Amino acid sequence: MYKVIVAEDDKGIAEGICNCLSDWGMKARRIMDFRRVMEEIMEYEPHLVILDITLPYMGGYHWCQEIRKISSVPIIFISSATDNMNIIMAMNMGADDYIPKPFDQSVLIAKVQALLRRAYDYNISAFTLEAAGAVLNTDDNTLTYNGRKIELSRNEYRILLTLMQNKNKVVSREKIMEALWETDSFVDENTLTVNVGRLRRTLEDAGLKNLIKTKFGVGYILEAE
Repeated sequence: MYKVIVAEDDKGIAEGICNCLSDWGMKARRIMDFRRVMEEIMEYEPHLVILDITLPYMGGYHWCQEIRKISSVPIIFISSATDNMNIIMAMNMGADDYIPKPFDQSVLIAKVQALLRRAYDYNISAFTLEAAGAVLNTDDNTLTYNGRKIELSRNEYRILLTLMQNKNKVVSREKIMEALWETDSFVDENTLTVNVGRLRRTLEDAGLKNLIKTKFGVGYILEAE
């Protein structure tokens, strides 16, 4: 299991990233003491580091330089600063990638996977999500079931990704609409209902019947052992 450490002082964002990484089969930890960033990194020995630029005591640029003195571990910067100068500085400091905030978690996962592949020749299949024998592939937004690859539309993929990340849990309609909103498509209640209906037909055509169940007045649940 590959390990990722997250240096982000916003607890909610840091925990959200860690939970997302855990959902994809990685072990994640957030920095707890920003006076001991290097100590925590050296103790944890991560395979990848996620750094915010603005941190208490010393900023992310400083810690990137310190890491590069002793390690070539992949580093991804995350920051609300989206100007070219910050991006250039981050890359010059030794970062491998830069993701502006706010970001879609699926984008973060894709970039983490890409860096791990390049750095460790990592098998991407370890990151796929599985439910009821169906495997969701984030590399090409397809679903594989009984040896057949099923093409998904962008919205079908986003809905299924959200439900599979919360397998056996009820997901509110609002949360799914937020995931679809990040595709730059306008989404309202009726649009969501139509998209869920299309996804259900796609799954049923592939032999996956009743995988997505409606919880009236709340949302949807993907039930799978």
